[in-house]
Amino acid sequence: MVDYYGLPQHGEGAWPGRAQASGLDFSRKARCVQDALLKDMINEMGRHPGPQRFVPFVVMHEFEGLLFSDSAAFSHAIGRPDLESEFQAIRDAFPSPEEINDSPDTAPCKRVEGLVPGYEKPFLGTLAVLEIGLPRIRKECPHFDAWLKRLEAAAK
Repeated sequence: MVDYYGLPQHGEGAWPGRAQASGLDFSRKARCVQDALLKDMINEMGRHPGPQRFVPFVVMHEFEGLLFSDSAAFSHAIGRPDLESEFQAIRDAFPSPEEINDSPDTAPCKRVEGLVPGYEKPFLGTLAVLEIGLPRIRKECPHFDAWLKRLEAAAK
């Protein structure tokens, strides 16, 4: 799992597919990088690593975006039920939680930090995920859900 937004596009540290993805529609960007990562892995190994051995996931912006899947549960989990309407307003401005972002200053974690000074990502983010629950996140975040379905299929 890597964050698309911060992946280098050019130069020596450029990620496979990142430059090509920048010109695509939102719905195709992450998949472009994931496919390029798999192709790069195959080229490096000289063979396909197998569907269950390497299943890349590119989250478009940040983990915190997934937390906007349920604003009530998110605000309750972090001990700030008073922020439910602010979280919901952020969520309502985008087609899905996975699309929450406009610039480095408005990334999901920046939005949360602006409302919750001292936001501790590992601790509060974990509490929020536990409160929201995987079924709700999957329902609201189709790209994330598709990745989990691939993992589940590989485990069978």
